[in-house]
Amino acid sequence: MSLDVDALLAPPSPVAARALDVVREWSSPALVNHCLRSWAWASLLAPSVGLEPDRELLFVATMLHDLGVTPSFDAHTVAFEDAGGAVGAVFARGAGWDADRARRVGEVIERHMWRSVDPALDAEGHLLEVATSLDVSGVGFDHWEATDLRAVTAVVPRLDFSATFDGLIHEQAGRKPASSAARLDGSGNVAAGGARWADFLRV
Repeated sequence: MSLDVDALLAPPSPVAARALDVVREWSSPALVNHCLRSWAWASLLAPSVGLEPDRELLFVATMLHDLGVTPSFDAHTVAFEDAGGAVGAVFARGAGWDADRARRVGEVIERHMWRSVDPALDAEGHLLEVATSLDVSGVGFDHWEATDLRAVTAVVPRLDFSATFDGLIHEQAGRKPASSAARLDGSGNVAAGGARWADFLRV
């Protein structure tokens, strides 16, 4: 049975839909598409690894996870995932979530830049970290069905995401040399991931 991409990408709640509105207002189309693809990868991965995430929480965190690299929310000295986590927590409080649930949004966003997140510690953080690693670095293609990856990418194309994000991460690294962005920049994985995706989609 073919994948219903539109249903997969649909926000799971009104608050989730508002998070999508926020990322569309404050981010480039390429970054918006990255967030939507990351949601798709996380959603598709969850049942295959036995996880049942809080879908609303995961969607909100996924939509807002890279706001820290955008001009309006970039913090000069604070790591972009920490800045994004703060924005996510503020958004959640404004949406009426209690302090603990809002804090979870921040945690998930902050942890997506960890080298790995133990699913026993944080199911949503694990899924976002693995999903963004696929979309940015082209790591772990074998965890998803190739037909699903192509179907989602056909609806939510990569545009100039790899080149644009590589530039953003490099700029973050220059100002924040001890950050996870600097580690990612030094690895070369953003550009390499773009090449891996290009090769995959050509087949």
